Amino acid sequence: MKKFKALVLPMMAILFLGSCVSVRVASDYDREADFNSYKTYAFYKTGIDKAQISDLDKKRILKAIDAEMSSRGFIKSENPDILVSIFTKEKERVDIYNNFWGGRYGWGWNPYYWGPNYYGNNVSTRTEGSLYIDLIDTKNKELVWQGKGVGTLSNSRNIEKKEERIREFVSQILQKYPPELASN
Repeated sequence: MKKFKALVLPMMAILFLGSCVSVRVASDYDREADFNSYKTYAFYKTGIDKAQISDLDKKRILKAIDAEMSSRGFIKSENPDILVSIFTKEKERVDIYNNFWGGRYGWGWNPYYWGPNYYGNNVSTRTEGSLYIDLIDTKNKELVWQGKGVGTLSNSRNIEKKEERIREFVSQILQKYPPELASN
C-alpha cells in the first residue's frame, strides 16, 4: 500500500498542477514608439475579421480587451491613437503517458512479486491556442506593440468557464503593455 501511495500521490499532484497551467506570455514592441502618447483606441475591423475563430469567441475577446483597456484608462474613440487587432492560432497537442507499474505477470504467484500489474498507455489530446493582440499606431500606420498568449484551451461546453479563460488570456497578455522602457 505504501508503494501505491508513493506512486499515486505525486502523479495526482502533477495532474492537478498541470490543469492549472496559466498562459505563457511574450511581447515585442517598437523602441521608437511613444507609448505615453496613446490615450484612445478603437478596434481594427479588417484585422479582426481575418481571425479564424467563431464570431462569438471574437465578441468575447473584444469584450475582454475593452474591459482591460478601460481599466487602464484608455478611452474608446472614433479618432483613436491606436488600433487594436487580434490574430489567433490553434494546434492539437497529443500527450502519451506510458503506464507501467507493478510486477511482471499480473495477479498470482511470482517469485519476485505478488500483486496487481498495469500495462498500457494513456493518450490524451488538448487544444493549445495562441492569441495575438496587436496595437497599431494610427498616425504612422505601423505596428508598435504585439502581445502573445499561449495556453491550453478548455474543450468545456461551459460558457462561463470559456469566458473566464478568454479574460485570463487577455489580462495576462495586456499586463505586458506598456513596455517597461516606456515609463523611463
